[in-house]
Amino acid sequence: MRKAFPDHWSFLLGEIALYALVVLVLTGSFLTLFFDPSMKSGPYLGSYAPLRGLTVSQAYASTLHISFDVRGGLLIRQVHHWAALIFVAAIGVHLLRVFFTGAFRRPREVNWMVGVTLFLLALLEGFAGYSLPDDLLSGTGMRTANTIVMSLPVVGTYLSDLLWGGPFPGQVILPRLYIVHVLFVPGLLLGLVVVHLMLVLYLKHTQWATPGRTNRNAVGQPMVPHFAAKSAGLSLMVAAVTVWLGATAQINPVWSYGPYRGDQAVVDSQPDWYVGFLEGALRLMPPWENEVAGHTLMWNVLVPAVLLPGLLFLVLYAYPFFEEWVTGDPREHHLCDRPRDRPTRTALGVAAIVFYAVLLMAGGNDVTALVFHVSVEALTWILRVALVVGPLLAYAVTARVCLALQARERRLVRTGTETGQVGQNVYGAIHEGHRPLDSARLRRALVRDVPRPLGSPGGRVARRARIRSSLSRWYYRDRVDMPTTSAQRERIDEVFREPAEDRERR
Repeated sequence: MRKAFPDHWSFLLGEIALYALVVLVLTGSFLTLFFDPSMKSGPYLGSYAPLRGLTVSQAYASTLHISFDVRGGLLIRQVHHWAALIFVAAIGVHLLRVFFTGAFRRPREVNWMVGVTLFLLALLEGFAGYSLPDDLLSGTGMRTANTIVMSLPVVGTYLSDLLWGGPFPGQVILPRLYIVHVLFVPGLLLGLVVVHLMLVLYLKHTQWATPGRTNRNAVGQPMVPHFAAKSAGLSLMVAAVTVWLGATAQINPVWSYGPYRGDQAVVDSQPDWYVGFLEGALRLMPPWENEVAGHTLMWNVLVPAVLLPGLLFLVLYAYPFFEEWVTGDPREHHLCDRPRDRPTRTALGVAAIVFYAVLLMAGGNDVTALVFHVSVEALTWILRVALVVGPLLAYAVTARVCLALQARERRLVRTGTETGQVGQNVYGAIHEGHRPLDSARLRRALVRDVPRPLGSPGGRVARRARIRSSLSRWYYRDRVDMPTTSAQRERIDEVFREPAEDRERR
């Protein structure tokens, strides 16, 4: 109950995800009372007159029933959908905060992997829920999913037949997705959230290197009553914003799309933003196919929809161990890095964001071409070039900006801040007035822990050692060292001293 929680705003991102999950569980429990995932077809006899008499599935009819006949049903549906978007967004931004501040380092590698798994499960849960209404928009997404499964070499057709229960659209996929959506994935999500919170309690939060905070303590407000009161207020704010969005901002109007039919498609068929990058990757990939041993390899689907996300999550899982190997630093880290102090890591993160943004834009290239009256083919080629050039340019610019910010801080440490006054000495020379940095800004500039690049291995050494040395130089060669006295250096080293060193001294 006396656990110290940091009071910086960036640590609330994970809590927003947690409380969005609570809203999802509550609204989802309500919706399960009325939703029927059956794919059996029959005439629609509900209250929405434009579709009355049309042949629809039970899943689609029950979605319309919730929207128009159940009191408060449409509000709960929309709150549930908005909460799902907030949940995924909060997890994504929380992961970015952890990445850019280095909070994934030892001893928190396992918690980072738990967070990445939560993000992956949130994507799966969102796609499953998005597909359940069996409207024309979600059915188009299901057709894409079926194509992705069938693109798997050798096993794709068998796996598709197993999941869909026969040729697309099948008769069993929605009931199976419903069980996945309301039972399996929520159970895993809740279990991993508990594990995540237990690890946070055991390992403590990271914290910024402000006065009084070191690598060996945890400073903040106690859980009870301070943090509990703040957290309760935040939970009510998240719920209020989500309900306000559900009440005022229409989302997923299934009655406008109509029921799914295999011979129809929605022109404006973009999925929710969190899987929009897959849609963009499919649209940008050239139509490459070839046959090997009687099997058709659909590279135009396999690469963007299977290999690309697989590689993405493999990199996310492995990155903490990769950076520790490159750094050669096995110490515990409980203080956050400022992004500017790690220019290579920050530049890689920004490049990844730009890569994702280009793919997300490509997911709506047809709508963009229609609105701006440009050729879809021309826009596709522009985005293909941007997918390669954009991340490289973002990396170069971000790295230089980080180094420029460091250089500016170095100058301020040396000369201080300008006072706005101009003086003149006895020889007539004009000079600007400066005053030393205040203690808080001086500490923020000086207290940082940037590793030195590993030295070049001499003589005949293994290729792995040479690669490690080259990567280390790439990571930490470009740097701006701050002017410090020996006394300041000792105090900085004391801030970053490991907890294990305290135990050894005792």
